[in-house]
Amino acid sequence: MNPPQNSEYKRKPTLLYLVTEDWYFCSHRLALAHHAKSKGFDIIVATRVNHHREVIEKEGFKLIPIQFIRSSKNILHELSTLLNIIRIYKKERPDIVHNIGIKPVLYGTWATKIIRIPIVINLLAGLTEKFHENKWKSAFIRKLVNLAYRLGYLGVNATTVFQNSSDMNNFLKRNIVKKEYVELIRGSGVNTHKFRFSPEPEGIPIVILASRLIWEKGVGEFVEASKILQSQDVKCRMVLVGDCDPDSTGSVPREKLEKWQSEGIIEWWGHKNDMATVFSGSHIVCLPSYHEGTPRVLLEAASCGRAIVASDVPGCKQIVKNNEGGLVVPVKNSGALAESIKFLIQNPEQRTKMGKQGREIILNEFSDDIIIAQTLALYEKLLLKAGLLSETPLVDLNSNINSHSNC
Repeated sequence: MNPPQNSEYKRKPTLLYLVTEDWYFCSHRLALAHHAKSKGFDIIVATRVNHHREVIEKEGFKLIPIQFIRSSKNILHELSTLLNIIRIYKKERPDIVHNIGIKPVLYGTWATKIIRIPIVINLLAGLTEKFHENKWKSAFIRKLVNLAYRLGYLGVNATTVFQNSSDMNNFLKRNIVKKEYVELIRGSGVNTHKFRFSPEPEGIPIVILASRLIWEKGVGEFVEASKILQSQDVKCRMVLVGDCDPDSTGSVPREKLEKWQSEGIIEWWGHKNDMATVFSGSHIVCLPSYHEGTPRVLLEAASCGRAIVASDVPGCKQIVKNNEGGLVVPVKNSGALAESIKFLIQNPEQRTKMGKQGREIILNEFSDDIIIAQTLALYEKLLLKAGLLSETPLVDLNSNINSHSNC
């Protein structure tokens, strides 16, 4: 069906974000949606609503609750979720659907096979490394995932956005996506004014792992590294920042976290809203994760000028490059993690140098100015291609994205 040819329709496209969790939308995509609205989009957010309804609605976005359960394996519930997405797409008829995350991409793409949407954008982050273990179960799951995506993409010209080239090349190699329908946009960006550079504090070095507390983030390796450093009498405070994630099958039990803390192995600070303050009060930030797209926590830490120790996976290595900005260690290697932390503790000048390098990497490659402008330019390109936008550009690539300081 050809779009209406009135200019108002072309100036006011509707953009729907499909995301699993409201907190994830707010932490990773709120700034993007804010600037899309300022450029003339009507914004709809379909997500599971927990604690961020007021924040989303305050921005003037239409919020549609949807019952995503990330860890659910109940076929009837998952089918119900898919049917709900189809109903939402049918009722709202957005011009662009931006599916973010594994389930939204899978279900959102399947839904557009039934309800035709002019533009479909799928954001995948770190998926191809998730099933990296060479075990029969992982191989079986990987084949099922590949098949589901291939079937979902049949007949749908969705544009798939990857956060690192390794993930993109893996999907191309497996013939899940076509080269003409892929884009590389590295991460969600970081507000470099909010996460500004600050000198290290005085006192015993504080080493932080900030994330959802699931095993795949390397929590176990971080705890083992702390034990090693204590046995070597290396003076530092090893801190976990974050909360349990009961919706994840790999959530670290609260009892175990409390036990580690009571034994003096680590400090557990729980969830923190003001991560800029947390980073400014630290000396080293770790992420020994098993797989990543482009981890926001490292972007924010580097923006604050903190040296990083991260695992040797594609998403982390594009932030920590050749020992610039920090150090990389093998995956699932607590000994190497401990050695790298020890090196940075005992070499404060090198640590400070790496922190400054990390800040420069963020300013040059990963700031909100860059990432949001790239995404808005993609929206504009696809709208023009679909005939839903006049020649007047939505995006000024030289505009100051970071002016929205509340995001």
